[in-house]
Amino acid sequence: MLKLLCVTAHPDDEAGGFGGTLLLCAERGVETSVICLTAGTAARNRGTAKTDEELAALRRAEFEASCKFLNVTHCGVLNYPDGKLDRTDLYTVVGDLVHRMRLLRPHVVITFGPDGGLTGHMDHAMAGVFATMAFEWAGRPDRYPEQLQNGVTPHWAQKLYYATADLLLPDRQPIAPPTVTARIEIGKERFEKKAQAFQKHTTQKPLFERVRKNLGERLGTSEMYHLAATREPRESKFEADLFDGVAED
Repeated sequence: MLKLLCVTAHPDDEAGGFGGTLLLCAERGVETSVICLTAGTAARNRGTAKTDEELAALRRAEFEASCKFLNVTHCGVLNYPDGKLDRTDLYTVVGDLVHRMRLLRPHVVITFGPDGGLTGHMDHAMAGVFATMAFEWAGRPDRYPEQLQNGVTPHWAQKLYYATADLLLPDRQPIAPPTVTARIEIGKERFEKKAQAFQKHTTQKPLFERVRKNLGERLGTSEMYHLAATREPRESKFEADLFDGVAED
């Protein structure tokens, strides 16, 4: 079975950033997993939560509901500090992701680029940095060797992609987005399901209209990616399938 791992920063990233791809892969029989680094407690929109603990519980439940709607096979939220990923110990976070990559054994990894995606969010950027290092190190037995016991072995995924776009948002800080090397057509039906998955995050209701406008009017029915790294050396080519050239191993 082919396997896809998505690494995000906040609950709702999985829907807004990657929802169409996750749906499409699930329909193809791909095992999909999402790892979210924070519980999103730095969010301005807090629903009924009066404390960070209450907000974390709400957002974890929303994340699980969204992932279920997107037919995600495995999902989990880690406990790193929202809004402070740039001040979090790199070796620790990467080690967490390396361990999960060695357990989940994905063929393809998708995440944000170091630009922070369309919004330029620092946590998005750091999620991409951590995921990139984990992609590079999970296959090396000299990285986190203490994990290699009880049947856990090194694993090197075959391809790493960054979410990107062919436009910029005028009301955000300037970014230099990765070039588009893959365009995944998700279609109108999956776009609607992606929007519905985002709406599972009810604490973020004030953002629904703005997010839909950005996704629908600006990006349309496609999700764009940049092929950042491959296990086997290859020349660049434009793709319409993230699993192009991937072998089940």
